[in-house]
Amino acid sequence: MVPAVTLDQGTLSTVALILAAAVVALAVWVALLQRSSSQLRRRLRSVFGSGGEQGLDEVLDTIVKRLDHAGQRIDALNDLQQDLEALLRHGTIRNVGVVRFNPFPDAGGDQSFAIALLASEGSGVVISSLHARTDTRVFAKQIEGGRSRYPLSEEEQDAIRRAQAHRGA
Repeated sequence: MVPAVTLDQGTLSTVALILAAAVVALAVWVALLQRSSSQLRRRLRSVFGSGGEQGLDEVLDTIVKRLDHAGQRIDALNDLQQDLEALLRHGTIRNVGVVRFNPFPDAGGDQSFAIALLASEGSGVVISSLHARTDTRVFAKQIEGGRSRYPLSEEEQDAIRRAQAHRGA
């Protein structure tokens, strides 16, 4: 048998006040938690649409899926960038050199020209036009690595040098 404990009126009043203060503190704490939860739901709804009603696991799963999708798109963009850079290096004319000259003293002015159209590694074409009083002749020679398997005139070589000088530009 447990002995009965008797408390005087002052002790009971003190215990009752402490319990009342604890209940009030708990009620304030619950109200603050309710308010914080409501704000969090509102923020989640603004970010995820109706996702504010989802649990935290579903919201995090949605975020992870979106990040995975964004990562895949970034990888695809990086691949495309590398393809475009390779195309620019090897498949496009990036360097141009032009030389105008007069091959025939009896024809007036520098109407003849040599133009080198080269990709960044020095491959491309050099086109020459020789203008005389009675006719104009056009020649094209393939260039690989800054050289041609056909003989190049001084003007064609100069056009290639000028195009190659534009590599850094």
